[in-house]
Amino acid sequence: MVFALLAVQLGSLVAPAYACGCGALVHDPASRLNVDRETSAVRWDGHREQIVMSLTVAGNAKQAAWIMPVPHRATVTLGDNALFDALDSVTAPVHRTRDHFWPHSDDWPFGSGSGNDGASAVPPRADAPAVGVVGRQRLGPFDVARLTATDPGALDSWLRQNGFRLPDGMTNDLKPYVDRKWEYVAVRLAPDHKGGTLAGILDPLKLTFASDRLVYPMRLSRRARNPQTLGLYVLAAHRMEPRSSIGGLPPDVTYAGKVPAGGALGHFADGERYLTALEQSFPVPSRIDGDHELRRAASDRPFQRVIYEEKLLTAGGIPVWLLTVGGVLVVFVVAALLLVSARRRRPVVPPPPVHAPPPLS
Repeated sequence: MVFALLAVQLGSLVAPAYACGCGALVHDPASRLNVDRETSAVRWDGHREQIVMSLTVAGNAKQAAWIMPVPHRATVTLGDNALFDALDSVTAPVHRTRDHFWPHSDDWPFGSGSGNDGASAVPPRADAPAVGVVGRQRLGPFDVARLTATDPGALDSWLRQNGFRLPDGMTNDLKPYVDRKWEYVAVRLAPDHKGGTLAGILDPLKLTFASDRLVYPMRLSRRARNPQTLGLYVLAAHRMEPRSSIGGLPPDVTYAGKVPAGGALGHFADGERYLTALEQSFPVPSRIDGDHELRRAASDRPFQRVIYEEKLLTAGGIPVWLLTVGGVLVVFVVAALLLVSARRRRPVVPPPPVHAPPPLS
């Protein structure tokens, strides 16, 4: 019945939507807004989950709304920008020099000889109202509303009051959340200065909610019109991995290891945690068929990307391969000269004397 109400109220509405990894971003039909990248940090202790999300957007929209489904009632606060700087620093590739013996195409005598290019939900009461806004707050530039998931009309009403509409087709994507009595966090986004447009990296938001499994909502991203890229940092007791690729390319692990103490990252980790960094691309967002659920990996083996800077092996500034080849040639030349010299000094043995035949009788 709830889904039927959702379909009746929203099924005929058409408006642009540019989904982001863990929610949907909707805006004024007369404007445009693209999510270029989404980066999220997720911390899970087995009972509670925190998501800090940062969006990089571009376009000419003066305001937009971001909607995210959550399995239980969430608290919302502003995130710490320093967290992502710390994550970038910890997970950055290490640079190492790797010597090679034979010259490459950019080494002498084939190139210039530089040789330094790198590789490169709280269950509702029986007497609870069908539509309910359970909370509303102002966080910096954000107007945050927490809405019950039992009636999608609450979401529709909130969006209408702010000049937005849910896009056509999203009713099917919302149905699994409605069936499981999830709730929504709806955030109205606006530029910091009057008359401005949404562009660049938005301030991060942090959502905290109860969860007995590590889940990252992705289903609404199937409404995105452009390919999507997800950067996900997962902090848990062990190394984690997605159960499936949910319609995207296989996720790549870009870092795995223990979280260093102190700083913004140590504060967010709130104790000894294991950090797993994942990168995933969704070339065809319409193929996304569910939410990311992460599980413990087979081992806690650490991993870090390494960028090697190739360097020609030298000795005293001279390529070792040249010294080696030259040395071998010198040995051959010396051996040949010694052989010739020895042959010249060898005494000449005279031929045996020729005896005359005996006379005929």
